[in-house]
Amino acid sequence: MPSFHLHGVTVQFPFAPYECQKDYMRKVIQCLQTKVNGVLESPTGTGKTLCLLCATLAWRDHTKDAISQQKIAERLDGKEMFPSIPLPSWGQANGDVSTPTSYSDVPKIIYASRTHSQLTQVVSELRNTSYKPKVCVLGSRDQLCINPEVMRQENHHVKVHMCRGKVSTRSCVFYNNVEEKSTDRELVNTIMDVEDLVKFGNKHRSCPYYLSRSLKQQADVIFTPYNYLLDPKSRRAHQIELAGSVVIFDEAHNLEKTCEQSTSFELMPYDLASAISALTRLLAEQATEAGLEESSVQGLKANIENVAKIKEMCLKLEAALDSFEAAADKGITKPGIFIYELLERASLNYDNKAAVFETLEQIIGSLAGQAGIFHNTSGLQKLSDMIQLVFPGNVPSSKLDRQKKLEENTASFKVHIHQDTSSQKKQKSSDLWASSSTKKTGNILSYWCFSPGFSMQDLVNQGVHCIILTSGTLSPLSSFTSEMRIKFPVSLENGHVIERDQIFVSVIERGPDEVPLSSAFDRRFVPENLSSLGNTVVNLSRIIPHGLLLFFPSFFLMEKTLEFWRDNGHASRIESVKPMFVEPKGKGNFTETIGGYYDAVNDSKSRGGIFAAVCRGKASEGLDFANTFGRGVIITGLPFPPKLDPRVLLKMQFLDEMNQKKIPGMKFLSGREWYREQAFRAVNQAIGRVIRHKEDYGAIFLCDQRFKSREAQLQLPSWVRPNVRLYENFGNMVRDVCQFFRVAHKMRPMLEKTTAPEPASECSASTRQSSSPRSCGSTSYLHTQKAKMLDSHTNTLKRRRPDEDAAVASIFKQYQSQSAKTARKAGSLFDALDRAENRREANGALEEQKPSQLSTLSLQYDKRLEEMMNGGKRKIKVVHEQPSFSRGASGDGKKAIAKYFLGEMKSSLSQVNFERIRRALHSYKDTDNVDILLSETSFLTDDPHTYSLLRGLYNFVRPHHKKTFDEKCQEVTGAGCGYKPEHSESKAEMPHAADVNPSRISASSSSLASTNAPNNKQGGVGNLGGSQADITPKCEVQAVFLADVKKALGPEGSARLCQAVQSYRTTDNYDNMVSVVVALFTEKDENFSLLCRLASIIRPHHKRQYKEMLRALMGGPAETAAEQNHLNDSE
Repeated sequence: MPSFHLHGVTVQFPFAPYECQKDYMRKVIQCLQTKVNGVLESPTGTGKTLCLLCATLAWRDHTKDAISQQKIAERLDGKEMFPSIPLPSWGQANGDVSTPTSYSDVPKIIYASRTHSQLTQVVSELRNTSYKPKVCVLGSRDQLCINPEVMRQENHHVKVHMCRGKVSTRSCVFYNNVEEKSTDRELVNTIMDVEDLVKFGNKHRSCPYYLSRSLKQQADVIFTPYNYLLDPKSRRAHQIELAGSVVIFDEAHNLEKTCEQSTSFELMPYDLASAISALTRLLAEQATEAGLEESSVQGLKANIENVAKIKEMCLKLEAALDSFEAAADKGITKPGIFIYELLERASLNYDNKAAVFETLEQIIGSLAGQAGIFHNTSGLQKLSDMIQLVFPGNVPSSKLDRQKKLEENTASFKVHIHQDTSSQKKQKSSDLWASSSTKKTGNILSYWCFSPGFSMQDLVNQGVHCIILTSGTLSPLSSFTSEMRIKFPVSLENGHVIERDQIFVSVIERGPDEVPLSSAFDRRFVPENLSSLGNTVVNLSRIIPHGLLLFFPSFFLMEKTLEFWRDNGHASRIESVKPMFVEPKGKGNFTETIGGYYDAVNDSKSRGGIFAAVCRGKASEGLDFANTFGRGVIITGLPFPPKLDPRVLLKMQFLDEMNQKKIPGMKFLSGREWYREQAFRAVNQAIGRVIRHKEDYGAIFLCDQRFKSREAQLQLPSWVRPNVRLYENFGNMVRDVCQFFRVAHKMRPMLEKTTAPEPASECSASTRQSSSPRSCGSTSYLHTQKAKMLDSHTNTLKRRRPDEDAAVASIFKQYQSQSAKTARKAGSLFDALDRAENRREANGALEEQKPSQLSTLSLQYDKRLEEMMNGGKRKIKVVHEQPSFSRGASGDGKKAIAKYFLGEMKSSLSQVNFERIRRALHSYKDTDNVDILLSETSFLTDDPHTYSLLRGLYNFVRPHHKKTFDEKCQEVTGAGCGYKPEHSESKAEMPHAADVNPSRISASSSSLASTNAPNNKQGGVGNLGGSQADITPKCEVQAVFLADVKKALGPEGSARLCQAVQSYRTTDNYDNMVSVVVALFTEKDENFSLLCRLASIIRPHHKRQYKEMLRALMGGPAETAAEQNHLNDSE
């Protein structure tokens, strides 16, 4: 492995690091050497986990080498063992504040992350390095216990006390084997995660929970969820010694919330009632069994009088809480120190807290240890936890010092008493025999911490070596560190490893219908706003390939928005492009839902999928959406915390109070600043899903007008800010997104649609080359109930568009004839089908020719791209111009018609149905039997959306069958194909084009028709140099088009279109024209065909750009090499 030196420390890395990775490791080593705290932000995909592990372990090895150097120097009494080798290479402690004198003094590394699944990924990264430290992963009994009797218990506290009882009596066979297996070489020398530890325990019938505690004593690195460190109760339970240790918090963007929650509690009416019920039962059992002659309960060490006193305390506390008349919607708020006054009413204080706590623990252990009987001890456990939190340590004896200590303990807290309005909707106990008294309603006692610095200062007071906080989304760092209330001399806001052409960021202020987008409280449920957002998602789903992530501010807003989209047709339009999967609220169905999304993106026959989720939800916090699984992220609004939540209001009030006090040397955020930054931190975390490694690329869309402000953009990550683009209209944004994905896919042609990553955890992106995601298995995933509310979830090529029948029936009458340069096209629909079939059959033979063809095209493309980067004009490959149809169409025109209709069938039908059509047409070609054709294509009559395809076949039915075909279509679809007697005439019988009456030309088409000929001074309106006979069908088509536009857009929209076309005719400004056109025609799916038909007025030098935009919107397949060569020739 490559090695390099940073601050005198030799670091071994799996590959040559990027400069931003070196910067990150320098900062880590600086913190370790100087014993100072650091806060380091490095975007997801920069390999921060790998850098953190390698830098930390390299410094630890360096420290041990320095100790070896000192010991050798002492033994040699100043002489050098190897005169030719400088001592610094042995590990001289360059830059270290002090060097330990013994190996036992080398600091342990305590690596904390949010969840065990994230820790599993960290352990996996450690295995990829050359470092092999002794490790230990801490977990709870829920994860590590393998005793069947204990595992059957549903209540965590019952598990704990039952386990302790079995251990104390040595009645657990798995625990009895721990001492023997704790020195097993496989266990000690192998880097194991939680799953590996459980496997080892099952294999050797040894308890994984106590094995992990045994490993902890000798471990160099301890992996733990960070609530085990922040919660004093958990820290004591797991016997974690922090003195002299290096503490690392990965994924620290959640640290603020976890710090506050770990030092807060809520005492529900149910908890007190449950505790009173358990104590009453215990006293009754003692009275019955002992006949009031025994002084203690059998198996209970506590004096029965103490049990009665604790029951009396619970009753007093319940009465004290119920004495407050708290409003249901507001509650009563008191300073934190009020908690001591309240508990004093229940005769609970610092003087007797130790005795009460000890008695509670004895009671809980006794009740949990009774074989065959379940006692609900959750209320008693809540009281025990409350005592530990409210009464930390001891207080001085003097009254003045005592009061000062109490104020210090509660300075960061508020007491909030409010009514319990839950009505016990959730079954909070697995004790089905609990009395009805445990289900009473009353007041809730909340003791909330509002300063994460309370927990962080506690860690510092434990004497840690240093604390390092790191994550991909910590910006802005100044406000984040001010909340922690400890100093961070070292900080880093790292750049990304990607190039600027790998990310597209756009603020979408208005939707395609020009309606402002906003999730603000007063606009979030406005129908026009929801409709415009739906239209925006419809359009973006067409142009973003593969996987698209759609983030909402909250579950409530997501449900209401999806309900509106479902009722107003937006959902069906979205799902006609990509199936949508919705994040469930609970954990139960999440795996199936995310698995269904991965399957949809992996399906080679689909256009990908959409995953609708919420900011701060599971999908935004830890899942890997690398490569095709996350090509785009749409943020639908700013996820501000619920402002009516009492905890949010009190947090803002607490910060404002701290600001007013103006404590010297301390700076606090204002309540408003904190509220705003909470929203942007959630946005930044969701944004981080889109770029996962150096070769990844994707687009970010901020669909809220509030993102356009400079203040809002400064809250975005540093690697996003320089790439933010603002657009005056929706059309220009669509154009640039299409170009971005074309260039990105060409420059980084990754293997698309591979296997899905495991949905359980986040894959690290630290390797230099993008690695294939891990296999997820072939499980058939079910959609959640919420996902099923959307209309369809089938993975198919079907793309139904609710076009009006009249517009679709004229599909072959919409465009002008192709030029004579289309000689290589198929001569008819049958020829086109033959060519498609021959290409499939010859696929194997073509594989050998592809490298040379593709390399040639690649060189051509690279040359064009270089010209574009240098400011030159870039040619973009496009599909052929879609042809028009007229009875007098030339051979080349019919070739184009056949190719267009073939593409239309492919994009509208599944592969199976397309094959049925193909076989039916071949059969008709060979047998000349129209009945067979009608019979085989009858499935097109099952759905009104495919009527247009059936009528489209009319143009390729032989003349002597046209009348029969038209009558059949009239019968089954309610509309004919426009049959006229002359359609049954053969080519020899048809009148010459010169005989067509010129008076049929419609003057109404002059505005649009003349656009293609800015210098049109000859040949009349719309004449491009052809004969008068050629003009007639064209002008008829243009008149039909104008009528359809007026019907679809109305007077105002038609006026905007005409104005844009006239301006295009005068100025030749394609960008201005296309922005108006896209905004008008993409708002509704039924107008989408008009956008295609407008291609007839685009000038030749703009046709490629326009057709490429159409292809991106319609999601058509890329051209073959032969088609690309033809396009090059036709320019």
